[in-house]
Amino acid sequence: MLALWLVVALSVLLHWLYKVNKEFYILAFLARRVKTKNGKPAESIVPVPKGNTIFANCFDYFGKNRVEIFKQIRRMARTAAGESYIQYRLGKATYNVIDARNAEFILNHPNLTTKGFVYNFLHPFLKTGVLTSNECKWHTRRTMLTRTFHFNILNQFQDIFITESLKFVDQFNGLNSFNVWLSDPIAKFTLNSICETAMGVKLDEMAETGDRYRESFYLIDECFVRRVTNPLYWGDFWYHLLAAHGYCAALKMVHDFSSDIIAKRRILLEEELEYRRATQEADDDLCVPRGKPFAMLDTLICAEKDGLIDHSGICEEVDTLMFEGYDSPYIGLTFALLNMSFYGKHQDICYREIQDHIDDDLSNLNVTQLGKLKYLDYFLKETMRLYPSIPLMCRETIQATELFNGLILPKRSQINIHVFDIHRNPKYWDNPNEFHPERFLPENSQDRHTYAFIPFSAGQRNCLGQKYAMQQMKTLMVVVLKKFRILPAMEPQSIIFQMGINLRTKNKMQVKFVRRK
Repeated sequence: MLALWLVVALSVLLHWLYKVNKEFYILAFLARRVKTKNGKPAESIVPVPKGNTIFANCFDYFGKNRVEIFKQIRRMARTAAGESYIQYRLGKATYNVIDARNAEFILNHPNLTTKGFVYNFLHPFLKTGVLTSNECKWHTRRTMLTRTFHFNILNQFQDIFITESLKFVDQFNGLNSFNVWLSDPIAKFTLNSICETAMGVKLDEMAETGDRYRESFYLIDECFVRRVTNPLYWGDFWYHLLAAHGYCAALKMVHDFSSDIIAKRRILLEEELEYRRATQEADDDLCVPRGKPFAMLDTLICAEKDGLIDHSGICEEVDTLMFEGYDSPYIGLTFALLNMSFYGKHQDICYREIQDHIDDDLSNLNVTQLGKLKYLDYFLKETMRLYPSIPLMCRETIQATELFNGLILPKRSQINIHVFDIHRNPKYWDNPNEFHPERFLPENSQDRHTYAFIPFSAGQRNCLGQKYAMQQMKTLMVVVLKKFRILPAMEPQSIIFQMGINLRTKNKMQVKFVRRK
């Protein structure tokens, strides 16, 4: 009799688990399953690859290093044959987007502006600035910052970009043929540029502090990856108990650096405001100076005076602007110089174009002339296609959301937009791993899906600083190519990518500079 009752109880339990498993992936820690509009399994619309263990994809990255994780993500894209795919991880369904049509739908969906949960791991670093904040706060801060990227203001930054570019080449005075490790000189260039343009503070007196900022930044990048790849650290309790202490000094350093810059700019701005009060008309906006460089930080400080933001909010946005304005151009310029060394034919075309439009004394190196460098523009775009600074963007559903293909993502699903894989998807790019700037000629781009190339994101949360970044990168490339021919000092095949906040490599990048006669 007891055996019979046990059989009955077991049958009831199995039946219950069977019913529950239709709604939830039990072994993925009760991740709610992705449904479809027609009621068929999600597998009938998109691939749903199995994980490395019986627990779906929960522990696919556990125990792997940063290089192995990067390679595994790329393998998943190849296995899915260019189609977006679903994974289940620790109580969450994840939709991995590697095609342009899905990217367009998601990036323009009014209810899909909330950042994915992995951005929570950046909160100790960036708090909730414009990059990591959601809904109302994001919209308010973005509106506040948009004016600082106006065309007229970017024009004012050109002299700074030229000065910093000249500093970059002048450090090699007296050398005619030599190898250059790119990480340090480019990092100094982009950090100095963002501090002087966006913050209105020169780093000449803070060079040593700037070096420590960059070193601390690398530790924060390591911390981010550690949390992403170890589910134990997804919750703040275990992270703070077991791992956070190792990164406290790095966080303090970057926050102190930002605070010092804010304090310096407050003093300088107050002096400037006194001058403006004395020289501008009564109806003029004191925070819009006439004929003088305009620091983006000034917008935030003036907004504080109007009660629109407090000091902690300024710190959030400065940390965010420093991070985005320093790291993304750094990655873009590193790979641009590498590609110049790898592809001499394309470098020669860029050089001839520069010689045709830019005087040797750089007296006409302005935004208008930069706009005439069409082939350099194609070159940089092809570089960003193969090596996007931001290889991954994440969103989270705030409610059950139906996609155009009939998938219904449950509430709190994660959406990973793999820019790296979209940019190499053979649906949109012939021979996608080869370098061909001509892809971006108008006649070669007109039939390509608009969202097949999204190095600066797209839609409502696109990058505010994309014009800033392109202007900065073009200026440095012009100045460098005027002075040097760039030759290879390593092979393209030797580049080893690894996971990070942005695109990272395990090995350092190197080129050879040969001074032009």
